[in-house]
Amino acid sequence: MNPPLNNWLLRLRHRLDGPQWLFVGFVALLLLGGAAAGLARQPALLLPALLALGTLLALVEWRWVYYALFAVLPFSQEISLFGGLSMDVPSEPLMLVLTACVGLALLLRQGTLPRREWAHPLLLILALMLAWTAVDAAFSVDHTKSLKYLLAKAWYLVPFVLGTLLVVRRPAEAWRFAAVYAASACLSVGYVASRHATRGFSFAEINWALHPFFRNHVIYATMLALLLPFCWFALRAARSGGARLAWRVALGVLLFGLLTSYTRASIVSIPLAALYLLVLRLRLTRVLLLAMALTTAFSVSYFVVGDRYMEYAPDYEHTVFNGQNFERHLEATYKFQDVSGMERVYRWVAAARMIGEKPLTGSGAATFYPEYKRYTVKSFRTYVSANPEKSTTHNYFLLQLAEQGIPGFLLFISLIATTLLLAESLYHRAQARPEVRRVVLAATLSFVVIVFHLTLNELVEVDKIGPVFFICLALLVRCGTWLAESTDATTTEEA
Repeated sequence: MNPPLNNWLLRLRHRLDGPQWLFVGFVALLLLGGAAAGLARQPALLLPALLALGTLLALVEWRWVYYALFAVLPFSQEISLFGGLSMDVPSEPLMLVLTACVGLALLLRQGTLPRREWAHPLLLILALMLAWTAVDAAFSVDHTKSLKYLLAKAWYLVPFVLGTLLVVRRPAEAWRFAAVYAASACLSVGYVASRHATRGFSFAEINWALHPFFRNHVIYATMLALLLPFCWFALRAARSGGARLAWRVALGVLLFGLLTSYTRASIVSIPLAALYLLVLRLRLTRVLLLAMALTTAFSVSYFVVGDRYMEYAPDYEHTVFNGQNFERHLEATYKFQDVSGMERVYRWVAAARMIGEKPLTGSGAATFYPEYKRYTVKSFRTYVSANPEKSTTHNYFLLQLAEQGIPGFLLFISLIATTLLLAESLYHRAQARPEVRRVVLAATLSFVVIVFHLTLNELVEVDKIGPVFFICLALLVRCGTWLAESTDATTTEEA
């Protein structure tokens, strides 16, 4: 080796300590991975650097990984893997790192959870859902897909339920993840709007403007809609003028992105969430759940008896997509001539027939596509029924029935009902704790926004939506602990 170069390397070795060498190694790995990913156009080549970053952060403070995930979440992309599987990068690798970090933190007792939280009904239902998914995988028509779904469910539950319970110790800390996610979402709105503006904010070009970070405008709009309740109540909780200004700006940007996404369900979900606030105040959650159960049962009976649903088969020639005109798009919706709405019916009919054949076990988690194609009814076919996106039922409740049978469906319904009833109870118990009540309201209304979307889409396993779904559950569990501790402290003082 060249002597001067050898001497320089020797001096460098003595000057750098262990952590500095780790940093140098990470930078080198990142540069090599970035160059290789750029030249080969393969984002997967960045995975070693991202995993190294996760490991490095985990050694220092794993909570940084938790917040880093929300910083990159709006910009994650789906890449294809072997066997028809896929992975969202960098979000899912970071979820894997977080899962390991949270597991180690609990095993090494670097963080602990109260016994009342381990035995909380929401955590027990989630555990039962995971257990049933594992059992049901044995009866799946595609064991590989169902196993991947089971693993993915685990790396959603551990970081965003248990991890959130470890991270959020005080009500003020509940707004931190929302601040990081909202800031990153605002940047994504800026990116989308800058592209969309070049096409005159055309309704037909919204999906083009979202590329490559969002598969479709529904995921983009749902992400923006679920953040609005957190931004609104974080604004109410903010104490400094600068923080209030930042939350107002975030609200404005997110609303702008939502309205220019032209996503009907997401726009409607905001006033519906506001109406649910009235339900909470009047203690009408039980009445609402009963009314929805009866309405659903009556509707299903009406359409199934005598095959009456066949009378509603769409006219193939008149079922269209008004991509150039949003007003005509809305008009086609209520006239039952919108292709996306009628394609949903096409899938729902197929799902109903799948349920009839395997009511107990379903076809297995993550197997609806392409299994449903054997159960479709030609009369309901539309010109987008080829389904190149490989999407599923466009109704998460039906999806649970079709893929995981009646037990999976009942567990999911139990989770929704228990969450809403708990939220109502916490809302009234927190009357003397406004800082806790604001967290309850933000988590509940965001949860309602997501559940409303689940009636028209399947989003719990989408990386930009699913984490917040589970975080809302964890926050409600933690709010219950805060209120119980307040009650215990008051009782002790009185004694």
